[in-house]
Amino acid sequence: MLPANQSLTDLRARFAHAGRLEWIGLRAERWRIECVTRAELAPERGLLGDHRADQVGGKRQVTLIQFEHLMVVAALCGREVVSPALLRRNLAVSGINLLALHDRRFRIGSALLEGSGLCHPCSRMEEALGQGGYNAMRGHGGITARVLEGGLVQIGDWVEAVDDTPRPQPSHIARDISR
Repeated sequence: MLPANQSLTDLRARFAHAGRLEWIGLRAERWRIECVTRAELAPERGLLGDHRADQVGGKRQVTLIQFEHLMVVAALCGREVVSPALLRRNLAVSGINLLALHDRRFRIGSALLEGSGLCHPCSRMEEALGQGGYNAMRGHGGITARVLEGGLVQIGDWVEAVDDTPRPQPSHIARDISR
């Protein structure tokens, strides 16, 4: 039963706090990922310098993965760590549930994005993670997004749902990850 005077829509719009951008990866070539500390997002194109930015439009301009899920995927594959670069995503975000953003608008730094779908694993996960890699990624692949307003994004930027009451910025999320 919902609390008095709160609809499911109201509850879906509430987040405990903002998330944080932990990692950025550009794929200038389809198979090679470069880890960077900042990048430019362009409307309807995605991350400048990424091979997908050559295409205009589409639902998969940027791929995002939940930073906290990297430990889960690593455990499911029998590894100590899994780098977001190995999973071929563009952005790794912590502190906010990406699945809750998959159908709404959100800001990272000065850029405005819109969640456009789920980012399902592909068969390359078996190659990247070994036997069972595909199944390890199921449910942990993150989301895809379209860029509505461009802007600079950099490690440490807050990730916030649009039209949400501002929430406290957590300081406990900052991490250094192996690249």
